[in-house]
Amino acid sequence: MDTGKELLFFFSALGAFNGIILGIYFFFFTKKKYLTNYFLGALLFALSIRIGKSVFIYFDPELPKMYLQLGLTACFFIGPCLYYFLRSAVEEINILPKSWKFILLFWGILILGVGMQYPYQIYPTLWSFYLIRIIYFQWLVYLIFSAFTIKGILKKILSTKEKATPAETWFGMLFLGNFLLFLFYFLAIMGAPGATYISGAVVFSFILYLIISILLYRKKTDDLFLLNAQKISGKKIENAEAVIIAEKLENIMNDKSLYKNPNLNLQDLSKEINISSHQLSQFLNNNLGKNFTSFVNEFRINEACRIITSNDKLTLESVGYDVGFNSKSTFFAAFKKHTGTTPLNYQLQALQT
Repeated sequence: MDTGKELLFFFSALGAFNGIILGIYFFFFTKKKYLTNYFLGALLFALSIRIGKSVFIYFDPELPKMYLQLGLTACFFIGPCLYYFLRSAVEEINILPKSWKFILLFWGILILGVGMQYPYQIYPTLWSFYLIRIIYFQWLVYLIFSAFTIKGILKKILSTKEKATPAETWFGMLFLGNFLLFLFYFLAIMGAPGATYISGAVVFSFILYLIISILLYRKKTDDLFLLNAQKISGKKIENAEAVIIAEKLENIMNDKSLYKNPNLNLQDLSKEINISSHQLSQFLNNNLGKNFTSFVNEFRINEACRIITSNDKLTLESVGYDVGFNSKSTFFAAFKKHTGTTPLNYQLQALQT
């Protein structure tokens, strides 16, 4: 291996390694635990494994086929992680919806099941011709979904009239970086002149070091995960308008019991009362001093308290699901936060009175 190839190998392999380290950082060491952190960490893990496979196979084609299978398996999760990373930020979702769990579980069972039933070592043609096209098609579909999710942000970034916030630039850059990765790999698969797998590894390393430089440059990084926090900038909505919004929210939440929908998000609620998600987020954060999740959970906990005091035959877990929580642990944590006691203690106190 000549000096040029050695440098290329070092730069690309270091990028994959640093991607894993950065993924661990977003998973475990960020100060505030947003759902976007976890999806970004998972995205970097998947990308790093995919890139690592490309680097080692490019410089040593004789490596066992299991490495090819591992890289393609990781590739299967790049699209979903990117899409849910962006959507959780745009819609201010901080508790993993049950539907997302099922979809991710489905993809996991599917690719692992196929891998165990038809390993690359025994079925190389199946993987190198058919499955690789299915995997990249799935990635493309999720890229399209992701583009629609942040189409407003992309327009702002590409516009000369509007200036994007740091958070919008951050999300736009991560999307465009993933798009470039997909493009380089797709061109390599299609045999385009000059397109090789190592090009994707180089692009990934460049994007990764750009991310690291942003994190090192900015003293505060939590704001990069909050799109709406950049927009509302602490300004309260006028009292008269705030009263109207409060009444609409109270009526719509009680009349339609929207809080019972475990997948309710900021955009859905804003559409129900005919205001923008930005305006609703501004009202909740600055006028009420709470985020979307806390606001909805108050209705859920109030309803849970009513059910617990009026019906002692239901299990506490079923009460949590009935009022809109995704899991028992989330319900118990939210209940204690809002009432200062556990659901069981609340039930026992209710029975004694």
